[in-house]
Amino acid sequence: QAQLVESGGGLVQAGGSLTLSCAVSGRPLVFYVMGWFRQAPGKDREFVAGISWRSGSTNIADSVKGRFTLSGDNAKNTVYLRMNSLKPEDTAVYYCAADQRFGVPTSTPAEYNYWGQGTQVTVSS
Repeated sequence: QAQLVESGGGLVQAGGSLTLSCAVSGRPLVFYVMGWFRQAPGKDREFVAGISWRSGSTNIADSVKGRFTLSGDNAKNTVYLRMNSLKPEDTAVYYCAADQRFGVPTSTPAEYNYWGQGTQVTVSS
């Protein structure tokens, strides 16, 4: 069992930056495949980025590649999503997700068993 708590969302102007945090309670990060998803009003939940330290792999959506990066702090059992050069189309509720398995971070929400409550990111033009 894992519990995920996101933080760091907010309102930012286009071109600005935000860092989202996902604190994981449960097992150490190495036991999970971690993912970030987002959902804008009226749209499906969209994969943003994922990481697996155990398999040594990352997966970044084309829409954010070169602007968003993932990192983690094992001491704090926390995953970070650094978002640079934000655009109005990045506006959404951002969710952290985890699945306790060995493998690559996939883009399918159904493959993640644990979810955070979400944090709103709003990018103004």
